[in-house]
Amino acid sequence: MKADELDGSKELDLPVWARNEAFPEAGNGFGWIDRRGDRHESASVEELSKTISEDRDSSVCLVWTPASRYCQVPEEIEAFAQPIRDVRKHWITDDLAVARHRLKWFGIGLVLLIGWMIFHASPEARIISVIKAIISSTAVGIALLVFLVFAFIPWYQAEKRMREFTKPGKQAGSVIPLIRFETWLDTQKAPVTWVILGIISLVFVSQACFDGSILAFHGSVMDAGLVKPAYRDGEYWRLLTAPMLHGGIVHFAMNGLALLYLGKRLEVFARWPHVPTVFVFSALVGGEFSARFMDATSVGASGGLMGWLGFLLVFETLHTKLVPQSSRRRLIGGVVMTGLIGLVGYRLIDNAAHFGGLFAGMAYAGIVFPKSGSVMRPRINITDRIFGVVSLTAILFSAILAVFQMGY
Repeated sequence: MKADELDGSKELDLPVWARNEAFPEAGNGFGWIDRRGDRHESASVEELSKTISEDRDSSVCLVWTPASRYCQVPEEIEAFAQPIRDVRKHWITDDLAVARHRLKWFGIGLVLLIGWMIFHASPEARIISVIKAIISSTAVGIALLVFLVFAFIPWYQAEKRMREFTKPGKQAGSVIPLIRFETWLDTQKAPVTWVILGIISLVFVSQACFDGSILAFHGSVMDAGLVKPAYRDGEYWRLLTAPMLHGGIVHFAMNGLALLYLGKRLEVFARWPHVPTVFVFSALVGGEFSARFMDATSVGASGGLMGWLGFLLVFETLHTKLVPQSSRRRLIGGVVMTGLIGLVGYRLIDNAAHFGGLFAGMAYAGIVFPKSGSVMRPRINITDRIFGVVSLTAILFSAILAVFQMGY
């Protein structure tokens, strides 16, 4: 892989997100840019500080002062240190209060469900039998999964942020690289990622029309999902159609959010051809793992998404100067969280597909991208483009085939 030329940039030793010109040029005087890219002027540093301290919905993305040629994240300017600390304390406190409220009520709901099952158990049933019934209950499995995803994990993350914020000697400057990276990444375009999300979204709409619901799908899943007996009997096309489908609105929403973040990150740093190529390769490997090690019917883009996650883990490890180390740790955290969710919801989640996809993405990155100490992003060649176009076409074909198999 070759690297991009910097076109005369003087900051040869910095990755693109760390360079001054990574952000727009500053305006006159003082001002700030919101997340839509709109500019707002401020009369003085005091007025801009007040805007930052009252920024309850995180609208202030970038700021500028007379001393800077380019916009910066507010954390980089010493004059805004106290306003930033004040507003971040407000954000963290609010998030923690909401997280604790959810933890309380989701926990009460889980306890009531288990209590209801115990209460309605037959008197002659042994305690061990009741415990086994609860452990094997699909309803309890769903409740545990919902509790973990929507209550426990948000609470844990909020508590962790509060501990880090109040830690003695915590240096604000240590988080600047991560904030610059995330802010810059948020402003980048990722058209191929959006195309893939659009294709999968159209299949989701087709499922909703076919099944007459958005909460849970059955008919479309049986028609085009990875039904293991049908696949083993020769319907190998299900390996292509299953990643285009989802089990319901919650499944689709969770995968959609992961798709946008992981896909953009991959597209921005490894370039667009590898986005569909890694997705297709990982989804196929994940599907094959699922067919070999699980009997339950499975659907979803998770195999491809785990492939993206595994790819990024290896790619960013091999290109250590491209992203801040703290950002790579977040990817590892994503793997740990996915494993925890898979452990709790093992009756509902295709862990074989997740593992297969993760392994495929890691192998792809290790083979295609050699280790590099360069700060510049890899450059695509003709082979990359060909594989990218073929893979994107395969995704579109798989989506059309999935809709066709539903009976449209």
